[in-house]
Amino acid sequence: MAKLNIAPTKSNLLAMKEQLAISQNGYDLLEQKREILVQELMRMVDKVRMLEKDIDAAVKVAYPAFKRMLMADGSDQVKRIAHAIHYDFEMQEKNVTVGGMSFQTIDVHLPKKQLFYSMIGTYANTDDVISKFFDLLSLLTQMASIRTIVWRLAEEVKKTQRRVNALDKMVIPQTLETKEYIENALEEKERENVFVLKALKKRNSMK
Repeated sequence: MAKLNIAPTKSNLLAMKEQLAISQNGYDLLEQKREILVQELMRMVDKVRMLEKDIDAAVKVAYPAFKRMLMADGSDQVKRIAHAIHYDFEMQEKNVTVGGMSFQTIDVHLPKKQLFYSMIGTYANTDDVISKFFDLLSLLTQMASIRTIVWRLAEEVKKTQRRVNALDKMVIPQTLETKEYIENALEEKERENVFVLKALKKRNSMK
């Protein structure tokens, strides 16, 4: 790592020592932040995996129930029922604090289940199908919210890791090398000054 191109003076040495202390402290803080973010990311990933299992289970019961409804009611009746159903979903952004950091994610408010169709000409499995797909939709909205947080956490981990690497591989080694260079240069200059003083004293003593 090439040292900084600065003059070997005492003021620059003090500046390098201060810069080194700040960089090392910053490295420690960023490393702690990175570890916390990684832990939170792993925790959220575990939530995603659990939700994926719940979604798979919900799909396995919802779609077979829908097929049974098609067989019982017929496609024309299912279409009429589908056209009659209308829900308003409220979606908004919300701030979530994870690992001491604030992230924006999506919050979906599901409406209450309603009966939009006449009970005449429908079967009990109609309500069952709607209930199962409502449950599936609830899981999917949860997944969308958590995946947004996971994505933002992953981006923050990458950003923090780049800063940690920059300090560890570039800033700290360069600052340390510059500090050592200035210390060596000042020590050499001090030795030269001592040698000159001794030579002057010796010359004066011989007069």
